[in-house]
Amino acid sequence: MSSKIFKAIWIAAITVFLASLLLIMGTLYDYFSSLQRNQLRNQTELAAQGVAMSGMDYLDELSIENYRITWVSLDGNVLFDNEADTASMQNHLERPEIQQALKEGFGESTRHSYTLADQQYYAAKRLPDGSVFRMSIAQLSVWSLLFGFAQPICFVILVALILSFVLASRIAKKIVKPINEIDLEHPNQYYGQEAYKEIEPLLHHISAQQAQLRQDKEEIEKAALIRQEFSANVSHELKTPLHAISGYAELLENGMVKEEDIKPFAEKIHAESLRMTILIEDIINLTKLDSGGVDMKWEDCDLYRIAENAVDSLEVAASAMNITIDIGGESAPVKAIPQLLYSIAYNLCDNAIKYNHYGGNVIVTVAQKESSTILSVKDTGIGIPEADQKRIFERFYRVDKSRSKEVGGTGLGLSIVKHAVMIHNGRIEVKSAVGEGSEFIVTIPNHPKDVKL
Repeated sequence: MSSKIFKAIWIAAITVFLASLLLIMGTLYDYFSSLQRNQLRNQTELAAQGVAMSGMDYLDELSIENYRITWVSLDGNVLFDNEADTASMQNHLERPEIQQALKEGFGESTRHSYTLADQQYYAAKRLPDGSVFRMSIAQLSVWSLLFGFAQPICFVILVALILSFVLASRIAKKIVKPINEIDLEHPNQYYGQEAYKEIEPLLHHISAQQAQLRQDKEEIEKAALIRQEFSANVSHELKTPLHAISGYAELLENGMVKEEDIKPFAEKIHAESLRMTILIEDIINLTKLDSGGVDMKWEDCDLYRIAENAVDSLEVAASAMNITIDIGGESAPVKAIPQLLYSIAYNLCDNAIKYNHYGGNVIVTVAQKESSTILSVKDTGIGIPEADQKRIFERFYRVDKSRSKEVGGTGLGLSIVKHAVMIHNGRIEVKSAVGEGSEFIVTIPNHPKDVKL
């Protein structure tokens, strides 16, 4: 542990030092580059005055080290150059600094020199006769700057490495010493002691973790039991339609069905297949919710519009039972996962239709408060006994198994609803009485800050 802390501190110190060094070098580079350009401007202005007064005689006598001097005629021909043969030089009229000087009186550019084959700063001054006097100097590079400061930089780096190594080692030992002396079996005994004041959060965390481990163990055992029961229930639920399909198919295969009964048998096979398909889809959806496999994309959406879409999708099913399904409320903007909100609204409305009386009513209401939005689905159906209301959200739990089979219920719809509500850190309530109908009330926060993402 001490070694890791030492490495972390040492690397952090070296990183900060190198970053500071780079910042300093960058600042120095900018400073010297600016200084170099200013000197070039001043030299160009002064020399241009001399050329304007004395012409070529001034240039023949002028001696400035490290500067390239060029005199260009109005038509771009090179009249003088102290570092190249003017006869072999190209026309300079199109050079950017020449063009700028001709237009504005003074021009500057930084570019690659075709004559000297390196990067140059250029400054050009238009003379009274229309010709242009130009001076240039090799651009200062980062490498040349580093080379110039090589000796002091190497010395500073060496000293910094040694100091950071020593300091990192001492700090790491000081940090680790009190931690190594802790009795992990009884961490609470160190609370309040001055030497361990800084690590009290760690001691508290260790104690909390011990309690959490015990709780996690219980939850894992409970989850294993739930998975075991779920697997058994899935097997049972899938066997039922499969046995029915197999039985009907066997009768048809052996020619034991009358001609007029073939169509009803085929309809039964189709119905059982559809029931099995719906069951498998519900199992997949519930598994995704359990594992977090559903696309958790939080978006700005309107719960009222989502509920309205769910109601529209169930119009045909409601019409088949002559059930009136109405939706009331107003626009309810929330930050949520749209597909999960749709699943909540759809499953609640679907159940309200399936377990309703012929010619009954379903009322869907959406109401928004300051920090939450409420979705209510109320029906005039068969109702739920009070003894069953606490268990209806369990997987495969059915209040009336014969009615569930008749309407094609899988016993997973309310489990899916509960999981979707929990993901939004919401809550769901049920109010019901046998023979009087049921009302499911879902409350979800309006904004992500109110939910556990």
